[in-house]
Amino acid sequence: MKRLLAAALSALLLLAAGCGSESQPKDAKLSKITIGLMPDTDSIPFIIAAERRYFAEEGVEVELVPFKSAMERDAALQSGNLDGAISDLLAVIFARSGGFALHATSYTDGNYNLVAGGNTGISTAPDLHGKEIAISRNTIIEYVTDEILAVNGLNEREVSKVVIPQIPVRLEMLQSGNLAAAVLPEPMASVAVASGSRYVTGSGELGINPGVIVFADSAINEKADSIRAMYRAYNKSVEYLNHAPRAEYIDLVMEKSGFPAPARDALELKPYRPAGLPAEKDIEEAVRWVKSKDLAGDYRYDDLVSKLLVEEK
Repeated sequence: MKRLLAAALSALLLLAAGCGSESQPKDAKLSKITIGLMPDTDSIPFIIAAERRYFAEEGVEVELVPFKSAMERDAALQSGNLDGAISDLLAVIFARSGGFALHATSYTDGNYNLVAGGNTGISTAPDLHGKEIAISRNTIIEYVTDEILAVNGLNEREVSKVVIPQIPVRLEMLQSGNLAAAVLPEPMASVAVASGSRYVTGSGELGINPGVIVFADSAINEKADSIRAMYRAYNKSVEYLNHAPRAEYIDLVMEKSGFPAPARDALELKPYRPAGLPAEKDIEEAVRWVKSKDLAGDYRYDDLVSKLLVEEK
């Protein structure tokens, strides 16, 4: 009888231990993730999520690291100092072609606008013929620039591209009259217009949507639950930004974003979309542009986009 009681007690203990081990993953702490931000409006939902503790509500620690240029951001990604970043489809293609494994996990909503100096006489895209345009090479900025030129019957040989990687420097040189035009993300384009430059056209008018959030494949494989939690917090930020009065968040955004002071009055946020997957059309157009410049080979949608991280509604 004693042996039977001992065996029964051992079985109960094993069952209890088994139940405890099944619940452990649910309660396990999520891995920290580090995300690179750019000085544009795509960074604002992340800033809000951090300051309103949406990340904390979802149980994930997210470190946000600001960058001034795509080159610096991409170097940090490829050196392993970042898990993910605000980026673009061109950067994904170039990284893949260079042997670095990463995928786009969702689209972003930022616009990239062509702005001309107020005293240059440039009011339409065809006026750019023979003029200087400040860009960053082999990035979303050059891609949008080439699309603007093509739609308006120009090619890149009919303008003079000036490579200025850092966005704040590009803005400053345009404002100081040292450039005829520049392509800038928001809110930098609106800051330029507020200081006397002229808006010409932009990605929104052309239906171009190459902005994305990216993650290294190592992070996708090892920190998928953390990234999903990050996106839940991101969507809370989107909901907040789309309904909160501007006065409620503008000072916080200015403090944390690194935007120049004039952005406080110039910044007008359009509605953000909840996180979702990039459209196949946007992938195809980005691949076409890269191939046209012999910068990389052919890529399919699944080569560039991860479908695993954005939770379906």
